Amino acid sequence: MTAQRATTMTGHEANCLAAADHFVAVRGRTPRDRSRETFATLELAEAFATTFGDRRTMIYAVTAEGRSAHIKNA
Repeated sequence: MTAQRATTMTGHEANCLAAADHFVAVRGRTPRDRSRETFATLELAEAFATTFGDRRTMIYAVTAEGRSAHIKNA
């Protein structure tokens, strides 16, 4: 069994989420299998993730400066 992510955000994660310019949804374990989609809002990224139904889509918040933080799996 793998460890579960804490439900509270770090300061870096909270800052990236608050200042997010866009969101990126990433799927796949290896670079060969990886897919990446960019969305204007967190809600759009989450909607994309739910189409798979496996909670394995990693969603990142990205600031205009290029800083990013993993926000959730959906």
